[in-house]
Amino acid sequence: MSILERIKQIIKKNKTAQNQIIIKEISKKIAQQETNKASQSVSPENKHAEKRKSSRNISNKAKSRQSKNAELKNINMEDEAADFGNWDINEFQVEEKEGMLRFHDLGLSPKLMKGIYECEYKYCTPIQQLILPESLKGKDVSGKAQTGTGKTAAFLITLFTRLMNNELNNRKKGTPRALIMAPTRELVIQIEKDARNIGRYCGLTIQSVFGGINYEKQKRQIENKFIDILVATPGRLLDYKDQGVLDLSEVEILVIDEADRMLDMGFIPDMKKIISAAPSKSKRQTMLFSATLNQDILRLAAQWTKDPLSFEVESKEITSENIEQIAYIASDKEKFAIIYNIISQDMLSRVIIFGNRRDEVARLTDMFKACGLSCGLLSGDVTQSRRIKTLEELRNGTIRILCATDVAARGIHVDGITHVFNYSLPEDPEDYVHRIGRTGRAGEKGVSVIFATEEDSYLIPKIESYTKHKLNYINPEERLVVIPDDLNKILKQFKSGRGRRKTGHLREKRVKNRKEVSNRRPVKRKK
Repeated sequence: MSILERIKQIIKKNKTAQNQIIIKEISKKIAQQETNKASQSVSPENKHAEKRKSSRNISNKAKSRQSKNAELKNINMEDEAADFGNWDINEFQVEEKEGMLRFHDLGLSPKLMKGIYECEYKYCTPIQQLILPESLKGKDVSGKAQTGTGKTAAFLITLFTRLMNNELNNRKKGTPRALIMAPTRELVIQIEKDARNIGRYCGLTIQSVFGGINYEKQKRQIENKFIDILVATPGRLLDYKDQGVLDLSEVEILVIDEADRMLDMGFIPDMKKIISAAPSKSKRQTMLFSATLNQDILRLAAQWTKDPLSFEVESKEITSENIEQIAYIASDKEKFAIIYNIISQDMLSRVIIFGNRRDEVARLTDMFKACGLSCGLLSGDVTQSRRIKTLEELRNGTIRILCATDVAARGIHVDGITHVFNYSLPEDPEDYVHRIGRTGRAGEKGVSVIFATEEDSYLIPKIESYTKHKLNYINPEERLVVIPDDLNKILKQFKSGRGRRKTGHLREKRVKNRKEVSNRRPVKRKK
């Protein structure tokens, strides 16, 4: 008899609750010892089985090594310049217009012009017309314009031109020549995509760095690339810099996009560390862009830039004139019906619905899916890889509706968004401006819909005052308020709280955890 079994017999004599717990633990340990003994006495057949397992493990390791090598081979595939072919600038005919600046007038490289031609850009937008003639000379600039007016293309064209004109030899891997800083992952992904489209024939390597995806994979990509353009969020960039994976000492041009958002999100201390690791402002070109520039941002710009030229495109209205802004006078119960009927009756193929809370947009996503409409979700609960897939599905038409929190309100550019619905209004009018800025971009028409309900009505005057635009108030027609009977039956489960399975699952989990905690509480011994 083992020592543990003897202790077990002695404790059994005093049948207290505490002793019962100790007996259970001892029984587990005895069972573990017996299984260990059984595993040590391995039969010849089991030995062969173990050998087969180990050989499988070796082959799996070899496969993972092969996949890593294949990944490293493919790292530079997307950075290879597309075939320029026999393209001639004469294929890109744009007639001169008074007061309009053509890209032809800027003396850009034919390789860059072909990318611009395929992006279907013809004339510079107002902010591009002001900034490009100066930034192409190498001057530091700061620019303010409404969202969707071409700020990204302005700094990308400057950046490609500078890097192509100043080719370098003797370069080190993980040492970018141009650095673009953005506050959110979504904006980083969008800037990288725009850069690949505009510069597809330029032969420059582009790398993005942001959190929420495989850390080691991103690290390997950096270590195996001669990076020309790096697009990054501050947190992950600092992490790689501190590890010595990234070296910012050779940065020739620094771009800070959505500078006001950087300030709001508390990234300024991180930005100061990043800028101190780059060459001094006298040895680099710095460009700073945002939809809004306040005094705090201009003060920082003065510290980070050298004799900057500041440009603003003033507008009578903060929101785009291309966006029709409608306010439906409705109750909270009618909001879903109005959105559903507008989408289904008008056969809309690409819309965004904004809500204030994660649970709100998750519930809306389930409701639209239950009604047979393809819908995606974008919120803080969604993983980064899933966010990227969802945005791609919206772009390629796999889904018609995107339900999102304000995580998607800035920097996301998806062509052809016809309608933006505000299921609930944000507290800050500036967030409203960025939400509706997802539609009516690049000269296209768009529609923004809000609801003048009891809950949100007090926010509308603030929005009208901030945007300097009077909303168009409409009483919804009966056809927009009524939902078919068959769908009403489906939607009843959401009214009763049974719609979102996840919430029920979480409730069960909480109950289980409560039981576990109560079981762990010390039991009073009987006297």
